Amino acid sequence: MLRAWERHDQSQTFMNPAVTIRNLHTDLDQRWRALKTDSLVVVRSRSVVAAALERDEAIYGVNTGFGALASQRIGDDQLGQLQRNLLLSHACGTGEPVPVEISRLMVQLKIHALGLGQSGISLPVFEQLLRFAEHDIVPWIPSRGSVGASGDLAPLAHMSLPLIGHGQCWKPDGSGPEPAAAALQRHGLKPVEPGAKDGLALINGTQLMLAYGAFVLNRALHLVEAADVLGAMSLEALQGSARPFDPRIHAVRPHPGQIRVAEHIRRLLADSEILQSHRDCGKVQDPYCLRCIPQVHGASRDALDHCNAVIERELNSVTDNPLVFDDGDIISGGNFHGQPLALALDYAAIALAELASISERRTYLLLEGHDGLPKLLMKDTGINSGFMIPQYTAAALVSENKVLCHPASVDSIPTSLGQEDHVSMGSISALKLLSVLHNVEHVLAVEMLTASQALDFRAPLKPGRGVQLAHRQVREQVNHADEDYEVGADIDACTRLLRSGTWVEAVTEA
Repeated sequence: MLRAWERHDQSQTFMNPAVTIRNLHTDLDQRWRALKTDSLVVVRSRSVVAAALERDEAIYGVNTGFGALASQRIGDDQLGQLQRNLLLSHACGTGEPVPVEISRLMVQLKIHALGLGQSGISLPVFEQLLRFAEHDIVPWIPSRGSVGASGDLAPLAHMSLPLIGHGQCWKPDGSGPEPAAAALQRHGLKPVEPGAKDGLALINGTQLMLAYGAFVLNRALHLVEAADVLGAMSLEALQGSARPFDPRIHAVRPHPGQIRVAEHIRRLLADSEILQSHRDCGKVQDPYCLRCIPQVHGASRDALDHCNAVIERELNSVTDNPLVFDDGDIISGGNFHGQPLALALDYAAIALAELASISERRTYLLLEGHDGLPKLLMKDTGINSGFMIPQYTAAALVSENKVLCHPASVDSIPTSLGQEDHVSMGSISALKLLSVLHNVEHVLAVEMLTASQALDFRAPLKPGRGVQLAHRQVREQVNHADEDYEVGADIDACTRLLRSGTWVEAVTEA
């Protein structure tokens, strides 16, 4: 008799599962939709588990206990209860919830990983995950509780509980949690019963770390471009020199990021009347925050490129345990260990923080009143504080990043009675990385506001084409200030502009 997967029409072409950072959300959306109509590899993988159970083999986590209880054999009549208990006992996270967009991404990443066909999950449980994606049912997941060793056990248990009718989900309006039973009922769904291996396949894996990393690095694709644009805006406002961006300088130190940044700045400065106006001035060199933009921004770009490569490999990896292979073997290993991600996420935090650090120095320089700019970027200071305090905000966030960038990956605390004696702490790296991203976005928003204010004082001279377009788009959101006002609202507006990605896309395309 043919097994179920052998009866499946194998002439169907299965979608290439590759997911990239740049097309993250589109790739994942296409992937789960393809899996919804073709789950051949899931059925085939499950048949290997069923065959092993028929042979009465001892398989870790399938018919044995977990962690320190791995030597304890479980009876066939208790295999489903074992997996249910696994989800219930491991759902012990705490702290504020994972942001809804990252929780949604965790579900999609888990679908993608299980759909690679080496996890042995049962089709009913897998299809329940697909229904969650289809109906946008997003689990409510506490953010703390993972040490990044056997993957993200506690967060993934919270993610999985709603599949069986337990736990909580986000309300449709995103206002807070509701019982998972209510979310299932709203969409006419029933809880699913886990079978052998199901709970383990759901909670072993790196999807919390990975979702945070992919989310941040996807945003960073725009942020590194925006940092260059802001650097060029500040350089023009400060009447800096374009000489440090000469391609000959960077050809003799050919770091890829450095070369790209210098080229980007040259394009942004093209046809600048401001640069032409002070070409024969007596100034010899600019401060490092202007002169070394290619070297600093470029190093961050190269670091983030490395982190992108790590994240993309992990996006297309199978990270649970044990793994199921087509030759019938079920092998226990350590693909769930988060060390590759932990190191990359710590590195990404440092790379992003440096963009904020040099940005804050440019903001400070804009306030000093050099080269014809009014001190604090307002003509009538004394009665007005001008843009003094936004720089305080930037300084505070840069200082906070110095604490957040202490690497979590250098720590390890043994768990599971010593069975898991080295852990990655990658989840902490991930949570810190998101905080660093938010801080960097706000610091760059402060530079956007101050550089735009400073450029106003260079009129009627025009900056380079790219800078001119960037400045015009900022002015569509916030106005020039002649007297003190509620600056925080404009910082928020600039932050939204940065996060949208449309500002930097329009500038770089033009």
